[in-house]
Amino acid sequence: MRLLVVGRLSGQLASAVKMAMAHGAKVHHVERGDQATEQLRRGQGADLLMVDYRIDIAALIAANEAERIHVPVVACGVDAGPEDAAATIRAGAKEFIPLPPEADLIAAVLSAVADDDRPLISADPSMKAVIGLADQVARSEASILITGESGVGKEVMARYLHQNSRRADKPFISVNCAAIPDNLLESELFGHEKGAFTGAVARRVGKFEEADGGTLLLDEISEMDVRLQAKLLRALQERVIDRVGGTKPVPVNIRIIATSNRDLAKSVAEGTFREDLLYRLNVVNLRLPSLRERPGDIPALADFFVRKYAAANGVPVRPVSADARRALMAHRWNGNVRELENAMHRAVLLAHGPEIDADAIRLPDGQPLTGAIYDAGPASRAAQTADAVTRAYVGQTVAQMEKTLILDTLGHCLGNRTHAANILGISIRTLRNKLNEYADEGTPIPAPQSGISAAVG
Repeated sequence: MRLLVVGRLSGQLASAVKMAMAHGAKVHHVERGDQATEQLRRGQGADLLMVDYRIDIAALIAANEAERIHVPVVACGVDAGPEDAAATIRAGAKEFIPLPPEADLIAAVLSAVADDDRPLISADPSMKAVIGLADQVARSEASILITGESGVGKEVMARYLHQNSRRADKPFISVNCAAIPDNLLESELFGHEKGAFTGAVARRVGKFEEADGGTLLLDEISEMDVRLQAKLLRALQERVIDRVGGTKPVPVNIRIIATSNRDLAKSVAEGTFREDLLYRLNVVNLRLPSLRERPGDIPALADFFVRKYAAANGVPVRPVSADARRALMAHRWNGNVRELENAMHRAVLLAHGPEIDADAIRLPDGQPLTGAIYDAGPASRAAQTADAVTRAYVGQTVAQMEKTLILDTLGHCLGNRTHAANILGISIRTLRNKLNEYADEGTPIPAPQSGISAAVG
């Protein structure tokens, strides 16, 4: 992570910088807000700005946004009162860090604001196969095209490739081609010289130069205008770019990863995407399956999001109940991992009691998840649910399946060991031994006659 510190490096601020560096941040420093904007304009990119609260944060953010530079800001300071902290938030800062700093707070803020906590999680064989292919090509210099529906995790895969590449210690720069108007995207990618167009008050380094030595992600490249595609193709072939208004080419050394949720072969046939550019980008294609095609990932991702958002909201981590897991497995997840993440975030906030039950997992409009799952008859629903649950077990070990079966049965019996042992066809002693084993691993175990998690005695 790249951190730009803005303000005088007093003893306390210097301590905060050292803590950030201890957590892997690469730190640069300037004293004034205008210097920060100028450094960002020159391509000295940052993932986060840590700004002294006495600097005009609103003006700094406005100057950056005028240059289409969007970097989150956290404010910090010594002897700042509650009113000072509140003023920085109103000015646009995401967080306020009081100084002297606490190591845990610095780590939490860096992770939360920069959103670095996006690991590639998978338990389903179909997704593991894609990850295996990614591992094979990660250290190559080949351009990679990542395809799949919206929300399947294409950017997460791109970051995974970068982190496992030979360029991992260099910048990872992402450009959302769908979010930037066509008339601005060229300048965003290639930069511009002062006076190149109205509003170009200074030279601006583009994303190609900012990513020099590292990886450039062209997100949703199918949305790029055909005219600009020609300039992109030249940059990929010749490894040089032309700034808007520039007079000489600028060499760049980058690896390109592109993503698309469209069928680019169809786009080529329709004349909206260049065939030669597709060949240049599609050296390796990683197609990420939808969440419907990888049901084994649903419980693993759900558990991860529960832990993530419980920590972010300062609430206890509650296990997902057996009924809730069945509801998760039965839902179609048309929004894929992004939809599941949002659902589990809501569930963490809405859950009551010792578990996250099915009632806490709701759609954005507040309707229960189960209320919008099905649009077919009872037989189709049963077949869909059975197929999803069965496929979830593919790739698991016998021990994992046994553990799931025992804990689900115990939950169904409200923690009653005798009833659970009878249903499972094992002795109460065998059941207790298994539960003790799981408790030693740190797994929450339902207490008898309640849903309260407790260690087994």
